[in-house]
Amino acid sequence: MSYLVTDARLLRINLTSKTIKIEKIEKELFKKFLGGRGLGSKYLADEIDPKIDALSEANKLIFANGLLTGTIAPTGGRYMVVTKSPLTGTIASSNSGGYFGAEFRNTGFMMIIVEGKSPKPVYISINDDDIKINDAKEIWGLNTHKTTDWLVDAFGVKGAKVACIGPAGENLSRIASIMNDKNRAAGRSGVGAVMGSKNLKAIIVKGSNNVDVNQAEKFTQTVRKQNDMLKAHPVTGEGLPALGTKVLDNIINSSGLYPTRNFQSAIFDGVAEVCGEALVNKKYLKNNTACYACVIACGREVVLPSGRAGEGPEYESGWSLGAACGVNDLIAITEANFMCNELGLDTISAGSTIAAAMELYEKGFIPKEDLENMVEPRFGNSEAIVYYLKGMAYRETKLAAKMADGAYRLGKAYGHPELAMVVKKQELPAYDPRGVQGHGLEYATSNRGGCHVRGYMISPEILGVPEKLDPQALEGKAGWVKIFQDLTAVIDSAGLCLFSSFALGGDEYRDLINAVLDTEFTTAEILKTGDRIWNLERKFNLAAGIMPDQDTLPKRLLTEPLPDGPQKGCYSQLHKLLPEYYQLRGWDEKGYIKEETLRDLGLL
Repeated sequence: MSYLVTDARLLRINLTSKTIKIEKIEKELFKKFLGGRGLGSKYLADEIDPKIDALSEANKLIFANGLLTGTIAPTGGRYMVVTKSPLTGTIASSNSGGYFGAEFRNTGFMMIIVEGKSPKPVYISINDDDIKINDAKEIWGLNTHKTTDWLVDAFGVKGAKVACIGPAGENLSRIASIMNDKNRAAGRSGVGAVMGSKNLKAIIVKGSNNVDVNQAEKFTQTVRKQNDMLKAHPVTGEGLPALGTKVLDNIINSSGLYPTRNFQSAIFDGVAEVCGEALVNKKYLKNNTACYACVIACGREVVLPSGRAGEGPEYESGWSLGAACGVNDLIAITEANFMCNELGLDTISAGSTIAAAMELYEKGFIPKEDLENMVEPRFGNSEAIVYYLKGMAYRETKLAAKMADGAYRLGKAYGHPELAMVVKKQELPAYDPRGVQGHGLEYATSNRGGCHVRGYMISPEILGVPEKLDPQALEGKAGWVKIFQDLTAVIDSAGLCLFSSFALGGDEYRDLINAVLDTEFTTAEILKTGDRIWNLERKFNLAAGIMPDQDTLPKRLLTEPLPDGPQKGCYSQLHKLLPEYYQLRGWDEKGYIKEETLRDLGLL
């Protein structure tokens, strides 16, 4: 069977009442919000009170396919998990790739909305319209890999795909992820804890439907052209296939913005031992892997000398478990990355939280009596990384239980939240904003807290794509950030990978969307869709109590100049960029959305 993209349905499952409903989605919503991040956020904003406790039964967990997920669109395998974040209190929309999203789309469903809470652990199975809520007692407590294997075997249908939580999600760690295809992660904002709070261990899907588009011939021609563009671009056709995202290690370090030892420095002396080139030269890398419909193939299949195998680490994961913690042991970093995937922990938040613990301990703020087995969280101690990851997932010790809720709550527990390198309580990723002014503005204004994939300003400020910008210049940066944020919202809602934007631009995404929806949107109108989604998220956050004064960076990054490297002496000048950014967004000088902006975007 086959169905048009816009005929996709919504599956609503209430775990309290054990009811299953299939609903239609109004076709006009696709034109206004596309799918994925946009459509999921629209439903969440309409259906929950933003002030609820994120781990309460009142929260909803939405698995949302992108408009193009499951089609042949370049990188068209992405899906989003949308909910209220237990880490930040903001709206959360965590993106993942692999093959789960495409298989989920083949069931004929655009979204799954999970409501309520089961009194006991369950998993959901979906085989086209055969939908069941099943007892999960045999898999509760298993790691994500063992859970996946058990479910695929029990389901007995070839090609089934699994999204699940590990022990971290079960134990409500606020930095828990949802893992699919074993090693792909909807990683950020603690979405795994929301899944755990509902006693939902996993969702397994198998579909037999094909996804059709309105203008099939035009769509196919557009896809061929864009795949050729991806193959020809030096980033997507050469750098990422050869070294994966860890192609960035040496680039970012030599640019003077590779955060080291909890952002105390931005140059890591041990980078040569842990970079993407080292992974290849030491022959740990066996193959590169691709997600659904992707010609880039930036995934890493890695085997350590011990025989231990898995995927990764990616750039962010390798940094957070490496330089952020002062560790230059590639085997320990890779092992820790494997553990995060199996335990269901967000690698960025986990490593960054350990880094915060290391600084807190070395400065005497964590007493030795809070340690068990005397594993000291000191910078450079690779043993501590592996030890505390396990403790965080299981909340096994006094210190690890605090770390399970992220760096901000850890720092606050010991009286020094300023040592948590977070925005809106979410840990910052692997770029020091003192060295990239536009990227710092993106961090501060991100609707889900510290995040690099809501408007990747590293692309123009460091990589020179689509053009090279001076990373310390301020003029025009607010406008660039807004465009990148709006375009990223479109990409996320279309169900495409952000990496495609190295080679593709607004015109290319417009062509794909128009062929699918049978519309004639201009590029400006496509970007306005992104603006609409961005403001919908901002509106939710304001109603949740996330005020504009949280559009900021850690004090260290605002007041302490970089101590070394090519950008020594620089610090973030966020205060000079925010006023122009607010104005461009159609917000008032304090950062609140103006009524006329909401009206113009159709959000009133």
